[in-house]
Amino acid sequence: MLDSLSSLTLSIIFVVAAAIVWFAGIRLSDTTDTLSRRFNLGQALGGIIVLAVVTNLPEIAITISAAMSNQLELAIGNILGGVALQTVVLVILDAIGVGKEHTLTSRQTSLTPVLEGLLVMAMLTIVIMGHQLPPQLILARVTPAGCLLLLVWISGVYLIGKARTGLPWQLKGTQPAKPNQQSLSAGASLPTTARSLVIFTLASLATLAGGFALEESGQAIAGRIGMSGVVFGATVLAAATSLPEVATGLASVKLKAYSLAVSDIFGGNAFLPVLFPLAVLISGKAVLPTAHKADIYLTGLAMLLTVVYLMGFVFRPTYQLARMGLDSIVVLVVYAAGMIGLFFIAN
Repeated sequence: MLDSLSSLTLSIIFVVAAAIVWFAGIRLSDTTDTLSRRFNLGQALGGIIVLAVVTNLPEIAITISAAMSNQLELAIGNILGGVALQTVVLVILDAIGVGKEHTLTSRQTSLTPVLEGLLVMAMLTIVIMGHQLPPQLILARVTPAGCLLLLVWISGVYLIGKARTGLPWQLKGTQPAKPNQQSLSAGASLPTTARSLVIFTLASLATLAGGFALEESGQAIAGRIGMSGVVFGATVLAAATSLPEVATGLASVKLKAYSLAVSDIFGGNAFLPVLFPLAVLISGKAVLPTAHKADIYLTGLAMLLTVVYLMGFVFRPTYQLARMGLDSIVVLVVYAAGMIGLFFIAN
């Protein structure tokens, strides 16, 4: 749709759309947090699902736009590349947000990030399994892999919610200190519900519009510079849609809500594969069987990065180099090496 525009115009549209997604995403996160506390959304399964949807609106918009225009390559690359890149956001939070005295994983006070990381692993495993199925295995725009992704995600979210209220084998005692609710609101009174709803609606619409603009301009730019949709979606596009997670994660770490910062990333990563059934529903095609080698490579890379942090949550290393924990250093090195490998595969 934007192929007739000049490269400069396309670049301007992409940058402006990324800025809209960034700022609207931050406002969306703020108002979602307020509305969540007002309506106790985080305490019920339905509420948790709603929160997951609204915090991933850029990716949802890109998936819808790509599926409608039959650019499934870009959608797949953005989803799987997004999981890998958003895991690297934890490196940024560790290096910039936590400080010199502690590492991000050493400040975790619950098992929730571990459970969320395991859910990410389960979802990505289903992605690999779904890739092996024949593309003809689809009925009424529904595939077995898509159904399994939805079932596992909803079940995982439910179990994580149950774990937050206490596990049966845990010894009862003093609970780990949690961030003070007043500090989470930065010491200011919360806006009214009506004001929050208005901001939430406007930010949602802006985020969706920005996501559509990113997909359209990104597809045109990728074709113009000769970059495959997989690589562009997994790198440039995924980086643009990860900007809100960087901002909100730094805000959480600043308030010493370390578990919340990690949960936002892993929770979002667990949700992203749920967009594959959405792409199937819109396009009418089995998406995962059409994935390229680079897509499966990205899935493996995302799983490897997740495993490193899962080990970090268990061992909680305190050693630092350049203000990063040992696990963050490993993740950064593995991701950089993985991106080099991706370019060789894509070309």
